[in-house]
Amino acid sequence: MSLPELLPDTPEGHARAATLLGHGTLVALPTETVYGLAADATDDAAVAAIYAAKGRPGHNPLIVHVPDLATAEDIAAFSDAARALAHAFWPGPLTLVLPLKPDHGLSPRVTAGLPTVAIRVPAHPSMQAVLRAFGRPIAAPSANPSGKISATTPAHVLAGLGDRIAALLDAGPCAVGVESTILAPAPGGTRLLREGGLPREAIEHLTGPLIADTTPGAQIEAPGQLASHYAPETRLILGGTAQPGEIALGFGPMPCDLNLSPMADLAEAATNLFAALHTADALAAARAAPAIRVADVPEQGLGRAINDRLRRAAAPRD
Repeated sequence: MSLPELLPDTPEGHARAATLLGHGTLVALPTETVYGLAADATDDAAVAAIYAAKGRPGHNPLIVHVPDLATAEDIAAFSDAARALAHAFWPGPLTLVLPLKPDHGLSPRVTAGLPTVAIRVPAHPSMQAVLRAFGRPIAAPSANPSGKISATTPAHVLAGLGDRIAALLDAGPCAVGVESTILAPAPGGTRLLREGGLPREAIEHLTGPLIADTTPGAQIEAPGQLASHYAPETRLILGGTAQPGEIALGFGPMPCDLNLSPMADLAEAATNLFAALHTADALAAARAAPAIRVADVPEQGLGRAINDRLRRAAAPRD
């Protein structure tokens, strides 16, 4: 197995990542949410390599990362509502789905042929440094095989995609721990396409009530809308009392094998979610456990994003 080049989180490492992206190769990059599998969003072959490396369905669009709002406005058409959201929450864990401008310059594979683009300005300083060194938009879905647990540490990236990428920029664990919230502002109201690292309550102070549209029918508008996603190898069961032999993943003070947050802190639980699922899956394999059982998490704030990921991870698999 060929191992990727490990890049330090330094100006030299950022410059090297930008050089490799310019050569059309795949580089795993840190964001504040999860690690991303990055490629030049304007290079059709490089974007195709993302789909091949992840085994990702071609109808599932990618998120485009840019360094600032001005760059985003070169690619997408912003309404007043979209611009207000960008001013309020960028840089940060918010993605906006907006109409493409005619001269956007992106590979059509990025948008899965849709007339819209999912775009965000990340807050992670290392990702910002690479974006500015590279000078072009970067497509970067989560750096894990499609449908599997997302990567929030360099070790997760190496375990899932280590032989499929040119390099990995190691900036340690991700702070937010779940992917970005995805919104589609429209004249009739703002639709919520994916729960994520920006809680709904913070958004609704600006927009009013969001229109939830997180699991559409045949038409996928944004990443994270597939019914089955984020899945460990071991069967995941939500709620109830752990049965003998099961791996117990807790929340709050309780007896368990692993705990998302012993103090029942939702931000801590979100940060720990994917790492805990990776660890629970390995523990289940070691013990030949029949299932991982996850304690109930409150359906509020970041708990909505946590529960969204858990429900999809527990869904029947194709």
